[in-house]
Amino acid sequence: MSFGERTLKDFSENLASRDAVPGGGGAAALVGAAGAALGCMVANLTIGKAKYAEHEDELKILLDKCNKIRLELIACIDKDAQVFEPLARAYRIPKDNPEKVVAMEGALKGACAVPLEIMAKCCLAIECCREFAEKGSAMALSDAASGAVFCKAALEGASLNVFINTKSMADRIYAYETDKAAEGMLKKYRPIADEAFTKAMERLRG
Repeated sequence: MSFGERTLKDFSENLASRDAVPGGGGAAALVGAAGAALGCMVANLTIGKAKYAEHEDELKILLDKCNKIRLELIACIDKDAQVFEPLARAYRIPKDNPEKVVAMEGALKGACAVPLEIMAKCCLAIECCREFAEKGSAMALSDAASGAVFCKAALEGASLNVFINTKSMADRIYAYETDKAAEGMLKKYRPIADEAFTKAMERLRG
């Protein structure tokens, strides 16, 4: 059974075990999916209500987009585990084996790809949650903002899985470009999630 199909109890036990997978990348994907799901919930609670009719068409589009992101993030849990296997094998190659460097480089690049994908999807989910917070039901404001916060945590967690792999790469140009892409997403989308949280707090506590 794939990690994405396991119960939360089983998944958390897998995560807590000594097994290398699932790890931080899979956990980030799960948290991001939870954040996206909260955004979807806000849309579903809002659509059909006369008070928010002016935003209904837009919310329906956002709901479809956010639900797609949610499912893609769930799929990334297993994708992250799969790309770790070649890296684990490469680490086991003896240091004096000339094939180790090539194997490590390929595996490290593969291991960066999925957390980078998780980051990109979390960025899209943050944008959706921001829209849900602004246009969705006021009764679900806390859920929309929580969704943005969860996706921010997933974005940051996935970035660590990028940086730990680029740090070991021999191809420093590739590592630099990959780091730059990850840093760009953090720089742009952290403030968006923070703004959604701050605005929600102001409305709820003001």
